[in-house]
Amino acid sequence: MNADTVHNAAASRFEMRVQGQLCIAQYRLIDGVMWLTHTEVPSSLQGRGHAARVVKAALDHARAHGIKVRPACSYVSSYMRRHPETRDLLGAH
Repeated sequence: MNADTVHNAAASRFEMRVQGQLCIAQYRLIDGVMWLTHTEVPSSLQGRGHAARVVKAALDHARAHGIKVRPACSYVSSYMRRHPETRDLLGAH
């Protein structure tokens, strides 16, 4: 996980603060599958790779813990298409 990215298990999200603003990748665990449901980056920070960093942290966590992933967010789906090395994490639909 990136040193600046934190797994906030209580809030079911991976997060990092950039310039005092919060960037997140939200998830829900359903039947042992991590459903990545939402990514959010403040508009003033968009286009700088922050969403990719929190999504990568979530996927790295899933891999380290043997958890399958279901991208329920268009950004996560796009990220996983661009990074074929993550496709082995895909869980059943």
